[in-house]
Amino acid sequence: MRKQLMAALFTAVLIGGTGCSASSDDRPDAGAKTSSAGAEVATLQTGTPTPSASATPQAERPRERLDDTEADIKARYQPYEKCMLEHGVDVHKERAGGAKSGRIGEANKACDALMPLPPWELDPANPEAKDFARDVVKCLKGKGVRYVEVGSDGSGWAFGGKKNDADSISKGLKYSPACEREVAAKRK
Repeated sequence: MRKQLMAALFTAVLIGGTGCSASSDDRPDAGAKTSSAGAEVATLQTGTPTPSASATPQAERPRERLDDTEADIKARYQPYEKCMLEHGVDVHKERAGGAKSGRIGEANKACDALMPLPPWELDPANPEAKDFARDVVKCLKGKGVRYVEVGSDGSGWAFGGKKNDADSISKGLKYSPACEREVAAKRK
């Protein structure tokens, strides 16, 4: 639902910014609009507003998707990996995640805006992520995964239970992508 609302809002802004603008020949005089009856109606608008520097859109962090292929994931992480390498950290050879100080911490700060966010359905910032995780767990149980539960942070799930049941882990890994897609499709 939220995804649809955001898409509709984005589309409205896009259309409103380009498709509905009028040329100077089409616009009535500033401070007046013509009603459908032909009479002028007073407005508070006194001219065409100019966008301020703070109103310019900022680049958004890339976001993973549930339907990403391995090639999609590799391409999405490439700018981050390149940035880290430019700052002296090869993420394929060094553990860089989470470091806040030192050489790796500095590289993380510089490249953080390029690190892809998790899919919205799995993002703890999404207020519906817990519901999504709960529904995926229900789907996994329906596919025969005995030991699966919602993760401790509420967004995500864990397989195997206390005994690390190999069958549950195997089936959980096998069926998770399908259950994620199934649940996401029902929520659209």
